[in-house]
Amino acid sequence: MGDRLLEARGITRRYGRVEALAPIDLGIDRGERIALTGPNGAGKTTLLTMLAGVGAPDAGVITWTGESAGAVGWVPQKPALYPRLTVRENLRLFAGLEGTDDAGATAEGLIARADLGEFADRRAGALSTGTLQRLNLAIALAGSPALLLLDEPTGTLSPDQRVRLWAWMDDLVTTDRMALVFSTQSMDEAARNADRVLVLAGGRLLHDGPAGDMDEAAFMQLVGDPA
Repeated sequence: MGDRLLEARGITRRYGRVEALAPIDLGIDRGERIALTGPNGAGKTTLLTMLAGVGAPDAGVITWTGESAGAVGWVPQKPALYPRLTVRENLRLFAGLEGTDDAGATAEGLIARADLGEFADRRAGALSTGTLQRLNLAIALAGSPALLLLDEPTGTLSPDQRVRLWAWMDDLVTTDRMALVFSTQSMDEAARNADRVLVLAGGRLLHDGPAGDMDEAAFMQLVGDPA
């Protein structure tokens, strides 16, 4: 850590008169793992989409440092791929869209890294939930991002699939010094897999600190009882 990747200052998002995200300041370092947690409608996805460049803030600025400017991999909740194409065809397509020198070689490398070899010529629409999520993540890596953003990446996975996915993401942080920012509604998942936890509620940032500073009881004190 200590190698700053980007700074977000005062970023805000409004929908009409509704403030979906109040002004937020956030710094992200290389090799850092950040969990966004909070109740439904807290602003987690809104923040992720702005960091991904999918949606622009209504106010504030996001500033990248160094040569990695804008190198983002985006993993939405619903896989953004072509179900009629095979795994290999999807990866070649997205690698080409990212402007890689050799889309075919990039696709084969991602197939190996995501352990998708036995599914490479299977249509994406025929994959199991866990395998489809591995493809979803592999597509996000096609452009060699410095920052990987994941919107509830394990929400539809079984316990063993979650373990496998987190092992892969840990390797991305360790090997590639990639920064991860992921949303989750599980404080246990946040504590296990993040260095920092950000708690959002009602579009406002209520907590930003080490994962060890936040547990379920502290979380509930911040956001209140949804009932």
